[in-house]
Amino acid sequence: MANIIITGTSRGIGFELVKLFAKEGHQVLALSRNVQPVQRLDLSNVHCFSFDLGNPNDFKKVEAFLEQWNVVDVLINNAGSLLNKPFAETTIEEFERVYKVNVFGVAEMIRTVRHKMGKEGHVVTVSSMGGVQGSMKFPGLSAYSSSKGAVITLTELLAEEYKETGPSFNVLALGAVQTEMLEEAFPGYQALVTALEMATYIKDFALTGHKLYNGKLLQVSNSTP
Repeated sequence: MANIIITGTSRGIGFELVKLFAKEGHQVLALSRNVQPVQRLDLSNVHCFSFDLGNPNDFKKVEAFLEQWNVVDVLINNAGSLLNKPFAETTIEEFERVYKVNVFGVAEMIRTVRHKMGKEGHVVTVSSMGGVQGSMKFPGLSAYSSSKGAVITLTELLAEEYKETGPSFNVLALGAVQTEMLEEAFPGYQALVTALEMATYIKDFALTGHKLYNGKLLQVSNSTP
């Protein structure tokens, strides 16, 4: 059984991932600002505490917890911050807030966890089709989509930097998935893929994808958006 860390676990894909990994018997550290949904699951192999990727002090909580684990097998950077607002009306503070979670927080989480990950470790970062060069772009998502493009490049760089020692790094650019975040970005839009369906794919990829991929962007989408 593996030791798994997942961010953004209070709803949507992250919440479904917690349940899927726990059902298979893995040890899970579920990180989210709102811990109540995971706590209500009352699962003995799931650990959780309130955690904000945008708060540098919260990473000390992760460091303290990791003293209990000899190794981290999988890190899934799933948490994300969405802003849907015209570029001209977006303040520098709002832009920075999105990047603190979607880019700086992802980088700091990797830095915090990496020393516990060996050659067989796998870091999976959830990005968006909006961050893929040449994909269809949508007005109002300048901060969000550009931040998702940044973590794609970050993944490629880290895979090269740690190719001799591990872990492996891959990034999944997701298309539309029926989650609360999608409803916030595209009110009324009905996606063809459920959060559970996407979580099932990500779970399997997180456990086995590093055997075939490293430093790769996989576009996981069957629709636009």
